[in-house]
Amino acid sequence: MIKYTKHTLKKVEELFNSIKYTIRYERGNFQSGYCIVENKRIAVINKFYDAEARINCLIEILGNVEVDPETLEEKEQKLYSQLTEVFNAKEKEETAEDSEEKVVAEINAETTEEKNEEETPEVTPENQ
Repeated sequence: MIKYTKHTLKKVEELFNSIKYTIRYERGNFQSGYCIVENKRIAVINKFYDAEARINCLIEILGNVEVDPETLEEKEQKLYSQLTEVFNAKEKEETAEDSEEKVVAEINAETTEEKNEEETPEVTPENQ
């Protein structure tokens, strides 16, 4: 696991510099906390985030961009490997949560449907 410190943030920023990404911390209404400027290799992150949130945003960005680990130095390769492990673990966790939410939603939908069937009286010519 990685530690969410300013020192780690600095290392991650240097890794992004190595893969030729510019990181900018600015104000904005980003739904995910960050924005990637298309075809410019610029990542804009909410400047009000603390070190942990910034690192998490950078990990998510790193997991979604193509990186050739062979072009990185040995220390950077090790950091990249750690960060991708964290990203993959979070993805698995989110997938499991999504699956669980879908099951709960399906159960709730079935229960609601059954209640509606029970509560809705049958319409016949006699009770109209």
